[in-house]
Amino acid sequence: MSVEQQMHVGSLHRYPVKSMLGESVPLLDVGHGGAEGDRRLALIDDETGRVASAKQARLWRQLLTCSARTDDDGRVWVRLPDGADVPADDAAFAPTMTTLLGRPVRLATQRMPGASVERADPEQVLDQGLDAEVDAPLLELAEATPGESFVDLAPLHVITAATLAHIGTEALRYRPNIVVATPPGHPPYSENDWEGEVFSAGPVRLKGMGPTPRCVIPTLAHGTLDRAAHALRTPAAENLVESFGLGRLPCAGAYFEVITEGRICVGDRFARV
Repeated sequence: MSVEQQMHVGSLHRYPVKSMLGESVPLLDVGHGGAEGDRRLALIDDETGRVASAKQARLWRQLLTCSARTDDDGRVWVRLPDGADVPADDAAFAPTMTTLLGRPVRLATQRMPGASVERADPEQVLDQGLDAEVDAPLLELAEATPGESFVDLAPLHVITAATLAHIGTEALRYRPNIVVATPPGHPPYSENDWEGEVFSAGPVRLKGMGPTPRCVIPTLAHGTLDRAAHALRTPAAENLVESFGLGRLPCAGAYFEVITEGRICVGDRFARV
């Protein structure tokens, strides 16, 4: 059996509210617009109309102190830093988040045309500090994704256990949907070679779109996890690659589009078709 044939779905993840911590799940129902329940909600800055994202750490890093989950009835609950659980559809949710974040926000349940986030220059943030005024160009969301979710670009994000182990960081910092378990000796950054390749994960067929460029988010504190500059600095030193016409950027993982819809389960073989 080849090394590639030994790859399988090691874990599955979704993030019901954009830029909050998410949940590990045993299965994901996947459609052309991505994973069901993933990035389906977002907070909107009342002052600018932009989507709140920890990519602009100066304003929104407190989102990473919250975690979101979806219950059996499809209702999204958010756990606040003090341990309280608040339903996202409750009238008190937006005021509670406004108090936590220090900026007026409202909840959005579908992506509006032209929805964008501020993507603070990650190296400037690391060099100048979390509260520094740094370059922050606008990034229009989900340009390669049908539907109404608040994904950054593509329907699904996949990363290998080999890449995570090599960099030495937790999967949650990179916010993948699928972590692919890899056998001993599997090379890190193999995701670079997946562009245009079709993979199966259970009955689902996925097509690689290109390496995933990394922003400042992986370096930030996540819940009880401290800051981790190496989550960006390591791929910046080792894996600068062309990504989506944006130039040579530090990358880890790969984006995928969905060719055949279906259900992916932990343990499913992940293999090139």
